[in-house]
Amino acid sequence: MDTMDTTTVTPDAKPGHENTNALHTVEAPPARWHWLSGPFERPGVRRATIVLLAVFALAFPFITGDQANIDAAGNATAYACLALGLNIVVGFCGLLDLGYAAFFAIGAYSFGILTSWQITPEWSGFWSPFAALGLVQKVVQNGHALVHFTVSFWIMLPLSGVIAAFFGVLFGAPTLRLRGDYLAIVTLGFGEIVPIVARNWSSLTNGAAGLNGIASPTIFSYRFGINATPYYYVGIGLVAFLIFASTRLRDSRIGRAWMAIRDDEIAASAMGINLTRFKLLAFGIGAGFAGMSGTFYVAKLQTATPDMFGFPVSVMILVMVVLGGLGSVWGVVLGAVLLQLLQSWFLGDLTQWVNAFGTLIHSGYLSSIDLTQASELLFGIILVIMMLYRREGLIPANRRQRALSFEQQHATVQMQKRASDITLSQIGGEGYRHEPGAVPMLEINDVTVRFGGLVALNKVNITVPAGGVVAVIGPNGSGKSTLFNTITGLTRAAEGSILFNGQEIIGLPPHEILRLGIARTFQNIRLFGTLTVAANIMVGQHARLKAGPISAILRSPKNLPEEKAARAWIVEIAQIFGNRLAPRLTQTVVGLSYANRRRVEISRALASKPRLLLLDEPTAGMNTSESLELAEQIKGLHALGLTILIIEHKLDVVTRIADKVIVLDHGDKLTEGLPDEVRRNEAVLEAYLGRGAAAHA
Repeated sequence: MDTMDTTTVTPDAKPGHENTNALHTVEAPPARWHWLSGPFERPGVRRATIVLLAVFALAFPFITGDQANIDAAGNATAYACLALGLNIVVGFCGLLDLGYAAFFAIGAYSFGILTSWQITPEWSGFWSPFAALGLVQKVVQNGHALVHFTVSFWIMLPLSGVIAAFFGVLFGAPTLRLRGDYLAIVTLGFGEIVPIVARNWSSLTNGAAGLNGIASPTIFSYRFGINATPYYYVGIGLVAFLIFASTRLRDSRIGRAWMAIRDDEIAASAMGINLTRFKLLAFGIGAGFAGMSGTFYVAKLQTATPDMFGFPVSVMILVMVVLGGLGSVWGVVLGAVLLQLLQSWFLGDLTQWVNAFGTLIHSGYLSSIDLTQASELLFGIILVIMMLYRREGLIPANRRQRALSFEQQHATVQMQKRASDITLSQIGGEGYRHEPGAVPMLEINDVTVRFGGLVALNKVNITVPAGGVVAVIGPNGSGKSTLFNTITGLTRAAEGSILFNGQEIIGLPPHEILRLGIARTFQNIRLFGTLTVAANIMVGQHARLKAGPISAILRSPKNLPEEKAARAWIVEIAQIFGNRLAPRLTQTVVGLSYANRRRVEISRALASKPRLLLLDEPTAGMNTSESLELAEQIKGLHALGLTILIIEHKLDVVTRIADKVIVLDHGDKLTEGLPDEVRRNEAVLEAYLGRGAAAHA
């Protein structure tokens, strides 16, 4: 029961009852929503904090004046870049990657091989164009003309990102179909393979000895050399760019898709998200971040060895992400900086203090102990503590929700017009108009679904006319949800055909079926629990939006109007449910009542602008008044011409909204007809109540 919701009673409503025929409107939330409810919620506070951090970061070398401190801070920026990349894979998309350091190594060796003297092929005319571009130079050693690669650091920085992203996609394509522990084990194996290859491919990587003499960056004829300050500023610039890119991606169609996959892959697929494509995209972008970080890191050290990229590095980066906050852009930067400075500053100083104390008390053990060698133990302790006491990290990606104010709870709801008076463009556009005698919206012909020896559906035939409302009823285990899963591609039919507007859809993946115009809800609510109401509904529009990763980062002229229109559209969707949802758009869905979560799931399906809406027990868990309210709202959607196929146990709801009722029992189609005819059918009563009970009904 939805105990916290209130609805204003309009003058024409009966006393004590809600006017459920009206479509309610409320004042739209502010235009600038923080869709994912992250830290620094108020824009003014957020901007001021960022400015202060930027000023401190730029002034740090002048404040400290110590090259060792600047060098340590530069290393921290490299690990912050790595943490930002892993945060996309683990924090945004929920893919546990235990071999992330492999892409760090790929980026490092890509730059190292092309700037050291490891590869020196014979000179020929083939290399002349590259020499003209400054990518190689001709050198003569012992009378032989050789090629020396001189690829610029500034060229290799993005190029190594592309190379690492390529290997990320190449590795991810066969493995990302795995989930959970299996994916973690496979990525762990990949993370071990790359250092082994680097250690044994001596002709390319110089084996265990590593690459030496890697060229330092040059800008305007100034060579960085071993001066830590210019590397620090390059690191700061790289971190700033990756924060910018991560934030833009997070708040875009791409980021919403990743977080939907993280929270519920089945629901994400049903909402039009291509799981394989977006997992590969996350893996590729995360690997690209690592590749750029590797190039920066080895340019700073001017050496690369396989031991620099082992499993402990992957673990350390993962701890940084967990410490800062999974999915939190600013949190993972903070976590990376704290752990790196802890390792380079604090443990070294603490070691000296312990050694001095050991000398003072004549303890040989304490006077010789080196705490810097125990950094992995410390990381493990930090990880355990965070899991026990603060799983959301230092800066949570999702802030704690405040309770709605009295004004929000009792927001004025005005009756503007009936649902049937709304223009078609508000819900689904002109595509909902149906000509008399049109092709049926959905034709299910002899569909059979088997699970081993169990026949869940047995040669079922159902026709859903365009613009109609068809209800499917039956006892538990009769195959109703299996029918919906088969229509939407989550379950494969063994036999039969399903035609949507005359097009065969059996064999299509769920995201393609949604794109064609079939949206659904689930019997057990499947929302994206870490996202807000607004973000959940926005995910429903995924298939109707076009922004790619580059467009999302740059916010191209095409992307901005599209995103603005999408956000305005979800306000209209929320208004269907009046103040049930409109004041709660910035609330995370886990804090909503059961009935409101149902409304969010229906709103998410409507946001995809479907032509056929599948509702799986939409009133389950609602009391009588809430059920009738939702039934009237469904009738309003039908009045627009939206075709609806509904599974429902409450016969008063079925008789109120359905044109035709189909009864399933143990996978067989028992009967179909008008609601009043079906509810008096003896075979239906027997299926629901049993033979003896039906005889006395």
